[in-house]
Amino acid sequence: MTDTSLVFTLLFSAMLVLGLLTKFYLATRQIRHVAQHRGQVPAAFASTITLASHQKAADYTLAKARFGMLEMAFAATVLLAWTLLGGIDTLNRTIAHSGLAAYGALVPQLALLAAFGLVSGLLDLPFALYKTFRLEERFGFNKMTFKLWLADLVKSTLVGAVVGLPVMALVLWLMGSAGEGWWLWTWAVWMGFNLLVLVLFPTVIAPLFNKFKPLDDEALKARVTALMQRCGFAAKGLFVMDGSKRSAHANAYFTGFGAAKRVVFYDTLLKQLNPAEVDAVLAHELGHFKHKHIIKRIAVMFAMSLVGFALLGWLSTQVWFYTGLGVRPNLTGANDALALLLFLMVVPLFSFFVSPVLAQFSRQHEFEADAYAISQTDGRDLQSALLKLYKDNASTLTPDPVYVKFYYSHPPASERLGRMNPSPGSAAA
Repeated sequence: MTDTSLVFTLLFSAMLVLGLLTKFYLATRQIRHVAQHRGQVPAAFASTITLASHQKAADYTLAKARFGMLEMAFAATVLLAWTLLGGIDTLNRTIAHSGLAAYGALVPQLALLAAFGLVSGLLDLPFALYKTFRLEERFGFNKMTFKLWLADLVKSTLVGAVVGLPVMALVLWLMGSAGEGWWLWTWAVWMGFNLLVLVLFPTVIAPLFNKFKPLDDEALKARVTALMQRCGFAAKGLFVMDGSKRSAHANAYFTGFGAAKRVVFYDTLLKQLNPAEVDAVLAHELGHFKHKHIIKRIAVMFAMSLVGFALLGWLSTQVWFYTGLGVRPNLTGANDALALLLFLMVVPLFSFFVSPVLAQFSRQHEFEADAYAISQTDGRDLQSALLKLYKDNASTLTPDPVYVKFYYSHPPASERLGRMNPSPGSAAA
């Protein structure tokens, strides 16, 4: 091992340990803070949230945080096993000696990516099962049968293979054939693929998992349509999704891109909120559209991915990048799939400490969307809708402030509702 490889090994190990310790520190802060405030509803919400609902939200948050710590420890162990303990190297050597190269240079590389994805998926299965059928079940949120869960797993695996393998084949081909500037061509293809998914997801992919029917409540439809016209928003349709067959959680969202945009309401949301509250929630989503938040996020994704591909283009040519992570690069075959896998495993360790900045931007966007919703609808309706959603989704009212800065893409209830007028305690739930 060269000096550069050793330095990179030490840096990788340090970031792995530092990241894990930071995540554990944040999780323990969250657990301690939520537990300390479990016994009393915050004064601002005392007239709208019962102690029983507050305690359920606290218990749900604590259960998720403790389970999350187990997941983090397991993920760090698996990452170490894949890299410095030789997992990726062993998998790569096994495939290299399997004779698959006889079917073309891309086949062994695709096999490596597919095998890695399959093993990783199998390792994650116990956690997915526990989260769905124990944790979510315990708090009354899971509505899935094991048969439906298994069907989803099979469908998502098939969709991933049908869509992902050709894209990965194209990426690997560009990496090996497009010269030194391959990363720029690959970035362009990857961005084009992401935009294509935004267009196809509403009509091709999403219906494989859920049923979407046009909104048939004529009064609500007229109200929502009037709001969208007032806000200058055009959508291809208003749809209700059968979210209740999987979860009791509620939501509403825009999906699609360009002319393919559509508004989707969870059936659980329509059951929980009155028409005025639905209007307010939709106005919030329209606020994201009006402030061009989606375009800004896509632009940030484009910029960050461009930097990422440029970095991958350089790292893929550095022997220490492979050996420093416990992998012997192929001497005769291509190393593009190896570089891609290692890069995807290493980047999260370094990008984790940038997450508070991105989370802050996201929370600011939510405040802007709330302000827009209040300008278009009655602010009291947005308040009461949010309070119902916080209650029905068992979202804690007392998260740890430091934990919020790292992880929360939406402002906590106290900050979010505190910016609205009148005070949160005066809204009807």
